[in-house]
Amino acid sequence: MMPLDSVTNGNTVNRKKAMNASLHALKSAGMEGIMIDVWWGLVEREAPGAYNWGGYTELLDMAKKHGLKVQAVMSFHQCGSNVGDSCTIPLPKWVREEMEKDSDLAYTDQWGRRNYEYVSLGCDSLLVLKGRSPVQCYADFMRAFKDNFKHLLGDTIVEIQVGMGPAGELRYPSYPEENGMWKFPGIGAFQCYDKYMLSSLKAAAEAAGKPEWGSTGPTDAGHYNSWPEDTPFFKKDGGGWNSQYDEFFLSWYSQTLIEHGERILSSASSVFEATGVKISVKVAGIHWHYGSRSHAAELTAGYYNTRFRDGYLPMAQMVARYGAVFNFTCIEMRDHEQPQDALCAPENLVRQVGLATKEAQVPLAGENALPRYDKSAHEQILKASSLNIDGSSNDREMFAFTYLRMNPSLFLPDNWRRFVAFVKKMNEGKDSRRCWEQVEREAEHFVNVTEPFVQEAALALMP
Repeated sequence: MMPLDSVTNGNTVNRKKAMNASLHALKSAGMEGIMIDVWWGLVEREAPGAYNWGGYTELLDMAKKHGLKVQAVMSFHQCGSNVGDSCTIPLPKWVREEMEKDSDLAYTDQWGRRNYEYVSLGCDSLLVLKGRSPVQCYADFMRAFKDNFKHLLGDTIVEIQVGMGPAGELRYPSYPEENGMWKFPGIGAFQCYDKYMLSSLKAAAEAAGKPEWGSTGPTDAGHYNSWPEDTPFFKKDGGGWNSQYDEFFLSWYSQTLIEHGERILSSASSVFEATGVKISVKVAGIHWHYGSRSHAAELTAGYYNTRFRDGYLPMAQMVARYGAVFNFTCIEMRDHEQPQDALCAPENLVRQVGLATKEAQVPLAGENALPRYDKSAHEQILKASSLNIDGSSNDREMFAFTYLRMNPSLFLPDNWRRFVAFVKKMNEGKDSRRCWEQVEREAEHFVNVTEPFVQEAALALMP
């Protein structure tokens, strides 16, 4: 992954010399390609339909020159509100103006607090953005990208990851870090209290023959930083999450999210049809409280996954319908590294997602959720990417892995040495029986070859 601010507010490549040296080093180390966030808030910032591709044209040409493939992320969310966000890139100016006029275009919690990271999916198909719906805006943006970069599609640009929510993930903004509202491992809060979401809930309740269920979401689900057992809704024994009403609500909440993903995937598939690029969807790795019965943190994010229900299979099946790739995070994490009192279980979560994508016959790709440069994390990524999840030996492997993130720390000598060996081991695939020491010895050659570019990149990237 390239830095979030690879393109500046002035639509130029940020730290061009450092970028060039970095790409040279990555290619020399055996990397296949790079991921670039294409920010809606930069490209269509000033007016509807006025696209400025300036910095991206230069950056993509640079990638082509170095022989690197590109995973382009259609980033329809705000940057600056999530883990690891190192800069602030708001939504386009004209979108923010509409959200100021009608604050219900923003996701809203039960206390009336608005979240401006991403336009509420409740108004996906309504003409609320200067005469266009949000989904039309996303489709027009993708079409403009295709038209502008058609000469690179399928050759340099090989994948389009379509943003579908905060941090580009298909989820609700249930755990916002902005202003310290949420802290790990809080359960988060439901985001269905804008008038458009409540209107959808009301219609669903009436269709179910229970109009009394349509006026509000759960009011006994605690606060952002609650734990499951502190709440009537999520507690293990007798919690509302397993009652008839709450099964209705959680089904509606999660299905509405999946339908949002389907609308955008349908548009993306239509736009990029016959261009030779893969489409992918990113799903968050919400591993905290995974060991509880209710899986509270997943439920507030829109993933209806509990002790008694698989919430990832419906998402995988939706992605499969469009021949897309299911991209999942937290691949580097081990259970024992996480706080056990919060019942974190990232390894079990990755296994469940692996089984769901296998059943849906959809390719699974991965990312690490946090920056890691140690051999332990690299070994865990290798283990997870082999997809030996059900005890059977098969030829299935992770479709791709995207490493977070290119920055000065990556180019520190010890980190770079381990990273080059990791890349070499990943390239060899799951059938490699060679030990780390042997791979590291062979990687020394690439470390030496890339040293001049690495030093240049490290110096140029320093703040």
